[in-house]
Amino acid sequence: MGQHLGERIANERKIAGLTQLALATRTNYSLSMVKAVEQGREVASPGFIAATAKAIGVDPDRLQGTPFVDTLDEDGPLEGLAELRAVLAEGAYVLAVEPSAPMELAAELSTVEKALRDDKTRRGLALLPNLIRQLHGAVQTAQNGRERTRAYEMLCAAYIAAEGACCRLGYSALTTLVLDRLDWAAGQVEDPGYAVRGLMKRSRLLMSYGSTDVAMSLVDRGLALVPGDSEGERMLRGYGHLRAAIVAARGLQLELARDHIEQARVIARPMQHESDAYTTDFGPGNVEIHSCAIELEAGDPGTAAREGAALRLPTDVAAPRAGHHWQDNARAWLMIGKPDKALVALNKARLVAPQQTRLHPSVRETVYGIAAAQRRQSDSLLGFASWLGASL
Repeated sequence: MGQHLGERIANERKIAGLTQLALATRTNYSLSMVKAVEQGREVASPGFIAATAKAIGVDPDRLQGTPFVDTLDEDGPLEGLAELRAVLAEGAYVLAVEPSAPMELAAELSTVEKALRDDKTRRGLALLPNLIRQLHGAVQTAQNGRERTRAYEMLCAAYIAAEGACCRLGYSALTTLVLDRLDWAAGQVEDPGYAVRGLMKRSRLLMSYGSTDVAMSLVDRGLALVPGDSEGERMLRGYGHLRAAIVAARGLQLELARDHIEQARVIARPMQHESDAYTTDFGPGNVEIHSCAIELEAGDPGTAAREGAALRLPTDVAAPRAGHHWQDNARAWLMIGKPDKALVALNKARLVAPQQTRLHPSVRETVYGIAAAQRRQSDSLLGFASWLGASL
């Protein structure tokens, strides 16, 4: 079997000079959990990974083994990555280029956002660097305040897309730079929605480092920036409550997480579809996805498994969001000792979001967990692992 996350944790723990008991003490997880994860008998939760990385003193990506370069290379060079790195390194001194007409820029931005919603992240990444350079050019050549504001708004949206692309492809280390640029661009427009998106996305980054208290403070700040009741503001508020629910669950505050889910549910109840306002993907389907996610994170994995499996997702839920739900559902089934049902859920994730499923670190760990739980590895599991690029 290939190296799983537990083996990498054990290696890094030993390098740091920690015993399993010392790691358990530092992370506030049980010794039995530390042993089970290191032996591959338990799939580590995001909270466990964050706490362990912080205790050992390494980046979470190092423990997860991301990005999965070999898997990415199977589909050819990752176009746009090197150029996006250059754009981000240039920071406030980004080299702007002559922009296309505003309508053409808006159409290209729409193409990027649609690519991310449709699980075509590689395509979106390939377009982003030049689009960002053009939008900086549009800011510089704007003829009036209205044109300049519109250019800044599109620039905010481009940086939001860049953050999503980096996360999905396993280059989360770049997101700090992306979010710094988003914060700057959001400060140039009156619409608070982009600042809210920046705060919520930074809270996600902070969760990966175990800083849930700071993450929640950013969520609260974001919610306070949405005082009105327009459709866009309602979507932002609902999105903020979903983010708050996940942060609370990560901090093992289950009742607070459920309260935020209920507030989001009230906002989503009259909606007939999932909203794309500010690319939040907020709606009734996403609320129920998050309702299962918080039970997996801090509640009862059995509830998460059963309710998640019974969930009928609306057809307009973004493909990566649906894929993530089935990935979580697989982990929940494995946690309660149902590896066959876990594999069924993974195949659902593969069906709706193959690119994201192939690159998500929790999927590999679930596959390793299924292999450890099965007395004899089934052909379907071996086939899935081969497609994933994981050796069993």
